[in-house]
Amino acid sequence: QDRLARTMRMNRTQFRRRTGVYPETFAEMEAVLAEREAQKKKSGRPAALSVAEQLLLTLEFWREYRTFAHLGDDWGVHETTVHRTVERVEAALIANPQFQMPKQRVFREAQIVYSIVAVDASEVPCERPKKTASLVQRQEKAAHPEVSGADLYRHPAHPEHGDECWNSPRSEVVSSV
Repeated sequence: QDRLARTMRMNRTQFRRRTGVYPETFAEMEAVLAEREAQKKKSGRPAALSVAEQLLLTLEFWREYRTFAHLGDDWGVHETTVHRTVERVEAALIANPQFQMPKQRVFREAQIVYSIVAVDASEVPCERPKKTASLVQRQEKAAHPEVSGADLYRHPAHPEHGDECWNSPRSEVVSSV
């Protein structure tokens, strides 16, 4: 009750900022929900929240996208109750023609002219400074002058194979004695 009362005391701009709708729209939504509640054939167990509180809870969910658990903690109800409430309010508002989106033919009849702006985002080669042959040769010489690629796999000499034995990473020379 306190939460609803505080929200209803807000001025028009604050109310819109908090709920996402103006107070007049809130009142229309509340009237739709109250009418739907009155049309129930079986009343069942009374709801923990009033119709206005259920609507405010749903608007908070839509506005802030908080979890049902957080909303349930704030409103003093279980998260499944929040979930059921949001679904029920959404269904009631969607079923009412006052809150439905206009049909497709309404858009066709309006004959709204749209302008389309196309942006060409195709790949274009970047302009980069060209590497000269002398620069490339200088970089190769400066890389590792003391170690060549072949020296990485050189092993000490085996007496059977002469001065040196070369091993590649995939094959090794095996001596038979």
